[in-house]
Amino acid sequence: MEKTAKLYIVVPCYNEEAVLGETAKQMRDIMLKMLDDNLIAYNSKIVFVDDGSIDSTWKMIDTLTRQDNIFAGIKLSHNAGHQNAVYGGLMTVMDDCDCAISIDADLQDDIQVIPEMVKKFLNGYDVVYGVRNKRTTDTVFKRTTAVLFYRLMRLMGVNLVFNHADFRLMSRRAIKALSEYPERNLFLRGMVPTVGFPSTCVYYDRNERFAGKSKYPLKKMLSFAFDGITSFSVTPIRLIATMGAIACVIAIIMAVYTLVEKISGNTSAGWASMMLSIWFIGGVQLLSLGLIGEYIGKVYKEIKRRPRYIVEAYINNQNKFTSHTFDD
Repeated sequence: MEKTAKLYIVVPCYNEEAVLGETAKQMRDIMLKMLDDNLIAYNSKIVFVDDGSIDSTWKMIDTLTRQDNIFAGIKLSHNAGHQNAVYGGLMTVMDDCDCAISIDADLQDDIQVIPEMVKKFLNGYDVVYGVRNKRTTDTVFKRTTAVLFYRLMRLMGVNLVFNHADFRLMSRRAIKALSEYPERNLFLRGMVPTVGFPSTCVYYDRNERFAGKSKYPLKKMLSFAFDGITSFSVTPIRLIATMGAIACVIAIIMAVYTLVEKISGNTSAGWASMMLSIWFIGGVQLLSLGLIGEYIGKVYKEIKRRPRYIVEAYINNQNKFTSHTFDD
């Protein structure tokens, strides 16, 4: 008998009423195809995680679960954020699946490569990353900043899969290993590679968003990038220390130079240069304090150990989902 996998597809949703119907249809079709090809078990599911939507997303999820047993739903009590919604979905299905795939609801990631992901899992891989071949659907600004972000992260020693977001397959043991990470500041695309276990990639062309609008405007993208940097690298603080040391050396040199010029009688009023120096040093100090404050803020959040998310409700036809500890 050929091997099959009990697969759960975890789909975080935030105000996705415009695209959810089509997403459900296309994902159901691909699941049925994998069932016909004997890749997945009959009780595999598509699990929508409603991240505190304020539109009719949860009502649509409820309707889908009543219409077809392949669908299930998890409703978070408030908007916990994309990373927490993905994490919450994975933690919920962890004990009931052989593997789980996380994918956004906007249909930009190519669901046609999901069977290939499952085949790689059946061949022994615990993590399969969905990697974009190119970013032609992104704006020039987004493409440029994405490349700069990945290069910056690598320079800082963070192990990231280039052009990979949160479209990935993880085995049960990989998810269990991820559950051992206690931090509240989640940056999953940086955390998952540190789990270890055999991993590989599948490549695809990213599509245009089917409907609705992006939930990651510029402000959120910059915040997400900054979270990634400060969650996985202390290099910025080390750079501040280096800058401080360089500034001290320059100050000593300038002090000696000023003293020599004073003794030689060559000094003259230098109001402009003095003011520029004051503003420059002041700016560097404020920037440095702000960056250090960001790290201290993250430590503050970790110490409080508040739950990453709270589940308000679970739904599916068989009512299989049971309550679990959200602060594992």
